[in-house]
Amino acid sequence: MKTLLLALGLATALSAPVMAQEKLKIGATVYGLNAEFMQIWTAALQKHPAVQKGEVEVTVFDGRYDALVQQEQFNTMITQKYDAIIFVPMDIEAGAAPVQAAVDAGIPVVGSNARVNSDLLTSYVGSNDVEAGELEGKAVLDKMGCKGNLVIIEGPIGQSGQIQRLEGNEKALAACPDVKVLEKQTGNWSRAEAQTLMENWLTSHPGQINGVIGQNDEMALGAIEAIKAAGLNVNDFAIAGIDGVTDAINSVKAGEMASILQDANAQAQGALDVAIKAVKADYQPQSPIWNQYPSMKWEDGKAKTYLVPWTPVTTANADELLKSRQ
Repeated sequence: MKTLLLALGLATALSAPVMAQEKLKIGATVYGLNAEFMQIWTAALQKHPAVQKGEVEVTVFDGRYDALVQQEQFNTMITQKYDAIIFVPMDIEAGAAPVQAAVDAGIPVVGSNARVNSDLLTSYVGSNDVEAGELEGKAVLDKMGCKGNLVIIEGPIGQSGQIQRLEGNEKALAACPDVKVLEKQTGNWSRAEAQTLMENWLTSHPGQINGVIGQNDEMALGAIEAIKAAGLNVNDFAIAGIDGVTDAINSVKAGEMASILQDANAQAQGALDVAIKAVKADYQPQSPIWNQYPSMKWEDGKAKTYLVPWTPVTTANADELLKSRQ
């Protein structure tokens, strides 16, 4: 009998830490997974040390570029009692209601990459899109010599990236009052849509377009494809994008465009560290990104905003950036 009691006591002692360390269930709804940037962001979540160790289970939901789809995904995560939610919203305004619903249900929500107009977020981990819009605008305008005509291919209307990058574009343009914007239209972050837009603009403004501001790399690359398909010389145009996706880095190496790296890995892993901290008060960050960007202080996971710095893509750092993708 004594042996049996000892065995039962040992079994209880062994099971207690396992129960105490029950795996956290964290969901992430992202605006869409068609393009490389959000694919890199998503992969970074799965590579987070806490996920690799089995401490956290992450489920990523594809919002399919639809705010209503994302709202339904929130409802699913609320019903299934997820511990925390990471939100990359499609729409800055429409995203506020699902955040409210999650917080009302006691589930912390951490924003990442794109903004939502809500003060209920635990934190936001992203980058300064106004700054990026100004940087890419300046790159185009510098190559144009602050004169001539350009076109702007915008992100999805109503998404924070489109709103804030346009603000930055316009800041850069204010320094070049002689430059005329011939066209400004959304390409919805899509290379194919941007290519169609550029094809139409090259036809309606023959020989008049000197520069292209693409609010992300995919759209800048679409414009490049349209220029090449029209039999024109890409080097005759000033072109810039944002994100530092693989094709854009190669295009920078080829001298076809300018780009700025938006670190999807740092945004995703930083957001996950903050989301875990919101659930486990004694948690310490495990991602190496906090050492990579010492200017981005951890602040015990309680800062309302964490901004990952931008890195201009250059011929000098292009190969190193490409190597990091392998």
